[in-house]
Amino acid sequence: MKGDVIVQIEELYKYFPVNRSLRDRLRRQPQQAVHAVDGVSLTIHRGEILALVGESGSGKTTVGMNLLGLQVPSQGRILFDGYDVAAWAHGRLKAQTGEQNGVANKRGRAQVLELRRRAQMIFQDPYESLNPRQKIFNIVAEPLEIHRLTRSNEEKEARVRRAMEASGLAPAEQFYERYPSELSGGQRQRVVIAGALVLEPELLVADEPVSMLDVSIRAELLSLLQTLREQHDITILYTTHDLATAGYFTDRMAVMYLGRVVELGPTIAVLTEPRHPYTQSLVSVAPVPNPRRRRERLILQGEVPNPIDVPSGCRFHPRCPIAQESCKSNDPALVSVGEDHQAACLLVKSA
Repeated sequence: MKGDVIVQIEELYKYFPVNRSLRDRLRRQPQQAVHAVDGVSLTIHRGEILALVGESGSGKTTVGMNLLGLQVPSQGRILFDGYDVAAWAHGRLKAQTGEQNGVANKRGRAQVLELRRRAQMIFQDPYESLNPRQKIFNIVAEPLEIHRLTRSNEEKEARVRRAMEASGLAPAEQFYERYPSELSGGQRQRVVIAGALVLEPELLVADEPVSMLDVSIRAELLSLLQTLREQHDITILYTTHDLATAGYFTDRMAVMYLGRVVELGPTIAVLTEPRHPYTQSLVSVAPVPNPRRRRERLILQGEVPNPIDVPSGCRFHPRCPIAQESCKSNDPALVSVGEDHQAACLLVKSA
């Protein structure tokens, strides 16, 4: 743990309603929903890097979007340094439907601008994150103009240069007049990072920031994120499906499956002594640097269940190799299995 709590997520739920067909409406069939996030609670400490790991569709990106107020939670509370993000997101929804007066709207806008300045997101695809018609200098400088944080062109240029060079684009002047199409994938992602860093945020939500980059430059980008944490005391929520990259530089790891956190603990403990069967399967198929090192692979059978119709009991039991009859009816909670290490499985012994 690096410091005091900066993010507190309490019983977060996020459901996405499914459109009903005309036939279902006439038959008055109940509205169904995708259970993207289903009761997630997490604590992130200032200055740490927390990995949120899971297969596609596990809900990890949705957690990050709700944390930044980019989505409205269905239920739960999200506190960012004491600021209630979930309450603001619900308030924004009311404002859009005309349920708040102008004064409340103005105050809410000031609050969200403060949140946007202090918490930023690095999206997965650097090719889609950048405006192809803007020059690099204008892309990085745009957040400063939106937040009105500089008083002169000289101050703006100084902050842009500082952010770009901290992101590995040095000398910065060589990139000012270029367009995104003139840069490599790694350079584009560095521009995205610079655009977030220029606001001097306290929290970065990095949504699989290296998954679309060449393997040869992934380590460089991960080392950059680690350097930013060390030099600027930035807290990072890193979402990924790749345990190898998460193990490279994160402090703690939360493993998600079908909208739930099934294991949480120090990264080294989760990777070397996984306690949940799902985590054990993920670790068993992760590549290892030593080709002579052999380990038994635990290949899961079947597909991830439909998030619209979540299985009863433990939601992992249809694919679990050690599931018992009790797993079909009992929904396990996270229990302590070691120092700062928790797992949600009926078959593991608590510490």
